Amino acid sequence: MADSFVSALGLEVEVPAPGTARARGVVRKEHLNSMGMAHGGYLYTLADTAFAFASNSRGVPAVAITAHMEYLQSGCEGDTLEAVATEVHLGYRTGVYQVEVCHGDTLLAIFTGTVYRKQPKEDPCGEEK
Repeated sequence: MADSFVSALGLEVEVPAPGTARARGVVRKEHLNSMGMAHGGYLYTLADTAFAFASNSRGVPAVAITAHMEYLQSGCEGDTLEAVATEVHLGYRTGVYQVEVCHGDTLLAIFTGTVYRKQPKEDPCGEEK
């Protein structure tokens, strides 16, 4: 899945198995907030990226319907951060994912997101349209 926003931020993404994904990025100067720490939006984007790739890894288009993030600590310039998304629930129409954002062994944030899974349209006879 190509994503120009992810590329512009210099993030690397891998999908090791269906329902999981990892996103990595190095905190650059332009990712810092006014206090000199990694901007919350950068951490959120890293988590959201892993969430998006994990939820779309099963071949059914998925779109976010809700997401929530708890910030525990911040990152610093030069830190390599990793967001690991794990599928917690997979239903026919929805999926729930948890993402942990870490710097090494330090947990920086926890993200939880729910997606709507778009299923193909069916006619009354059960054939796909």
